[in-house]
Amino acid sequence: MASQERSMPFIKNLASSDRKIRTSALASLHTFLSSRQISSSLTTLDILKLWKGLYFALWMCDRAIPQQTLCAELADLINVLPRHAVVPWLRGFWATMAREWTSIDVLRMEKFLLLVRRVVASGFKWMKKGEQGKKKKSGNETVWDTQRVDNILDLLNEWPFALEDEARVEQGTEKEELVPQTIPVGLRLHVLDIWVDEAEKVGLLEADDVEASKILRRIIDQVDALEQATTRPAVRIRSKDSLEDERLPGNRKPAEEQQEVSNGGNGEDWDGFDD
Repeated sequence: MASQERSMPFIKNLASSDRKIRTSALASLHTFLSSRQISSSLTTLDILKLWKGLYFALWMCDRAIPQQTLCAELADLINVLPRHAVVPWLRGFWATMAREWTSIDVLRMEKFLLLVRRVVASGFKWMKKGEQGKKKKSGNETVWDTQRVDNILDLLNEWPFALEDEARVEQGTEKEELVPQTIPVGLRLHVLDIWVDEAEKVGLLEADDVEASKILRRIIDQVDALEQATTRPAVRIRSKDSLEDERLPGNRKPAEEQQEVSNGGNGEDWDGFDD
């Protein structure tokens, strides 16, 4: 581990208060992760330390546009990693968010909410075949990679949709301070708020895509299981609300009913009460 740390001198610079130093450190990290040999040898502790640096890089980032850009860049880092390194990397992200969530002040919370949204979206895109999930399907060929789908859904089940409050991370005295003990309710609520949005953007709600429908059903089942198992009233309510989203299959209103709602009723005029 010591030799690996010496090869990652940019970790401390990721949390620098100097914007130029942080930008340079991020560029170094991108190059570092692009090396298959190096990224494949990262340990759980390496990844947790890297995400701690990235967390503070965003913490120190001011102004809306730079924050949005940085969130997108951090979420897209999975696209430079070799396939087998993506799951440990994302697990490190969720562990970091779970560990730090309750220490984020109200003035900084918005940018971390955005980071979580971007990472969820990036994970959904990664489930697709082709470079960065952009390959189109032809004929009966599916765009979804079965193994990647399993990976991302397992991570959701392990973290924001976990049935237990305790975080399931390999424990060890060496990295104990970097390992969260529980999964914060606020983190769960945010993912419950956004998952349908991001599923829709990536095409999981397309009724004519049979594989997408199966994946969507698996996510719905995860949320439903969370609603049934959680002891947290807020999580139960938010789970139920997300399952009742009108964009999900079974919740979609007929076109006629949607038209009535948009017209403010059944289209008939009301002249008031009779005398």
